[in-house]
Amino acid sequence: MLIINNSYTLGNKVRAYKDNLLKLPGVKGVTMTGFLPTSDSRNDDAFFFTPDLDPKKAISMQDWNIDESYIPVLGMDMAAGRNFSKDFPTDSNGVIINQAAVQLMGGGDVIGRKLYELESATSKKLIEFHVVGVVRDFNFNSLRQVVTPVGLFLHNDRGSIALRLGTGGDLSRLVKQAEMEWRKLANGQEFSYVFMDDQFNSIYKAEQRMGGISLSFSLLAIFIACLGLFGLAAYAAEQRTREIGIRKVLGASVGGIITLLSKDFLRLVLVAAILTFPLAWWAMHGWLQDFAYRISIGWEVFALAAALAVSIALATVSFQAVRAALANPVKSLRSE
Repeated sequence: MLIINNSYTLGNKVRAYKDNLLKLPGVKGVTMTGFLPTSDSRNDDAFFFTPDLDPKKAISMQDWNIDESYIPVLGMDMAAGRNFSKDFPTDSNGVIINQAAVQLMGGGDVIGRKLYELESATSKKLIEFHVVGVVRDFNFNSLRQVVTPVGLFLHNDRGSIALRLGTGGDLSRLVKQAEMEWRKLANGQEFSYVFMDDQFNSIYKAEQRMGGISLSFSLLAIFIACLGLFGLAAYAAEQRTREIGIRKVLGASVGGIITLLSKDFLRLVLVAAILTFPLAWWAMHGWLQDFAYRISIGWEVFALAAALAVSIALATVSFQAVRAALANPVKSLRSE
């Protein structure tokens, strides 16, 4: 999804620009609106279920102005009813609401129901809308927040233009073509664009920074722990040199010697994992509670962590264990 900002600066030429974009190879669809899931355009209004403006029969709902192409271009799904269409002139007074709005309206079949809005804050004139469709809930805020009611209205808005692009084309070339078409009509106005996935990513910059810092400190902690483990393994092998020599003379295998030297360290790693996993679960569970939409932390995450910890520990001590197991027992027992 490519978003071209400030398309209102084209004035009356914005329609021609939109038509030119549709002709570009690789463009699957174009919609013109300033109300996008990643935009800052927000407008909450009160909508009433009855014309008597009873505040007990009203909801606060976002008021987004869109065109007929908006829902298919953004890849949204209809839960009930239909999308706006040029074949229905009455759609100018129609509204498509999301599932969150349906719940506040009492649920059930809401297609055809009426909603009323004051024309302005100072006017008592009512505007009547009828529900033509229900769109499945989509996130337009951070995942820390629940999806709130949204109403989509068939009104012109030239705030920006969103293009759905094919995945197989040259995106940089397509952007340049869109810019060339802009230059033909813009009379020197700046061409500004952004990809929607980049805008979504920017919402979670704090989480990304925290993830990077956590990863860096985790790698540092693992490196320091491996250095200590390597030293302990070398010390243990040195202390048990003669024992290993005697065991080999008595027929112990190389695998048996490696197991002998490794099992104590692996036991400590498993004990450490058992002690720290409850704390890790508590910390991550608490952090996830800040998100309205979140995953759950299953046992498989900790099983994988334990397996990785054991593997890293085994790889660290195995060098010293193999070296001690392959040593010539004659040399270690010569002084006995």
